[in-house]
Amino acid sequence: VVMVTGLSGTGFGAATTTSASTSFGFGSGATGAFGGFGSTTSAGAGTNFNFSTPSNAGASLFGNTQNKGFGFSSGLGSSAPAGTGFGGALGGTGLGFGGFAGLQPTQNQQGDRGLFNQQASQSSQLFNTASALSAPSVLNDERDSILARWNQLQAFWGVGKGYYSSSTPPVEFSQENPFCRFKAVGYSCVSDVKDEDGLVALALNKKEADVRSQQQQLVESMHKVLGGNPTLSVNVEGVRALPDDQTEMIIYLVERSPNGTSKRVPASTLYSYMEQLNVKSALQQLGVIMAVSRTALTPAQLKQLLQNPPAGVDPIIWEQAKVDNPDPEKLIPVPMVGFRELLRRLKIQDQMTKQHQTRVDIISNDISELQRNQATTAAKITQYKRKLMDLSHRVLQVLIKQEVQRKSGYAIQLDEEHLRVQLETIQSELNAPTQFKGRLNELMSQIRMQNHFGAVRSEERYRVDADLLREIKQHLKHQQQGLSHLISVIKDDLDDIKMIEDGLHDSVHGRSSKLS
Repeated sequence: VVMVTGLSGTGFGAATTTSASTSFGFGSGATGAFGGFGSTTSAGAGTNFNFSTPSNAGASLFGNTQNKGFGFSSGLGSSAPAGTGFGGALGGTGLGFGGFAGLQPTQNQQGDRGLFNQQASQSSQLFNTASALSAPSVLNDERDSILARWNQLQAFWGVGKGYYSSSTPPVEFSQENPFCRFKAVGYSCVSDVKDEDGLVALALNKKEADVRSQQQQLVESMHKVLGGNPTLSVNVEGVRALPDDQTEMIIYLVERSPNGTSKRVPASTLYSYMEQLNVKSALQQLGVIMAVSRTALTPAQLKQLLQNPPAGVDPIIWEQAKVDNPDPEKLIPVPMVGFRELLRRLKIQDQMTKQHQTRVDIISNDISELQRNQATTAAKITQYKRKLMDLSHRVLQVLIKQEVQRKSGYAIQLDEEHLRVQLETIQSELNAPTQFKGRLNELMSQIRMQNHFGAVRSEERYRVDADLLREIKQHLKHQQQGLSHLISVIKDDLDDIKMIEDGLHDSVHGRSSKLS
């Protein structure tokens, strides 16, 4: 789950700091993040927690050698160059991996000098950036102030070039510069996997369905790339989908000794071997984009990471992110620089949400199936109980008949006499007036009375109030009077019409007689 603390910019004059790369996952973000697959371009020593290509200069935090060899006495494969591969006699000394030769970091005499030069270069870069933002001297007139504001806008955006002098090249503004405003801090889970577990995650540029269908071929191809030693076996820990039709495959390498025991290859050792140029190119042909060793941070590394803000992040924002951490034991603050990094983490979160929803749907279907099975089982148990009771009664009847036939002709025995006395006692108790039979008769009589009263009440189901009945009668009476009045009016009208008809008939006959 990605938790963002908010976007914040830093003011001019904020000091920049460099820290160790802290990327845990695959991706192409400018600054690495712990969640997902991301590379990092921040200056500092690699921690083997990212998929960025580690620098060969100097020793890594896990003590990898400069030539990145496993250090076996006979190499990791017959086809690998000397000093860079697994040897055919990997298990010649027991478990083999317990006695890596050459894993001690070589003494780099130029390490301190390179670090000093790097710090000097960073100081010069910061000075040039401050000059481009505050006091550029390109045109030496009032236009330099406009140029300074333009450089500030580019620095805030994190894109462009800042001209500050006519005789020196411009400053390249990237999203890692301390003045870029598009920055935020989220949180990612801290891995609890040990280096001894040997887990290495590979990012494949293939869909999850294709990887699962070709998993066996991929494992065999990786085994050949790692030297094809019969004492080594490549195992898959898990496969999960990533955004942009990519897939993550977590593998580990197991070495078997001649005495039958086995041991996993440490993750740092396997990762160092995979980062060799010939091995890396062979893995790229199999579709592997990046690789990372899944190992947890040591307390010292975690302390160093929290104390030193990443490059371009304001120390105040970093301290506030540590204070706002909801679970410092399991989560660690991670910088997010630019919209591309935010979009990448959003895609990863959507992908993880879909996986969680798929798992929840599967669990829901399993629960529904178990509930149906439980209901079916309960119904069957009830049916079997009834059947058992029926069979028990039938068996009892058969036993009674058999016992009667077996005891026919014999006198009543003592135990039978005792049983008869007990039955008679029970029968007398049942027939007593104050006992069960009397109470049962009383209940039966009450039930009959209740049924009788219910039948009587059912006959008088409806009852109208006297006042309401009187109002209804009055209303009906008014209606009757109105109908009578209407009928009388109709009769009068009919009489008038008949009189008119008679008058018209007489006038017609009178005229006809005159004409004749």
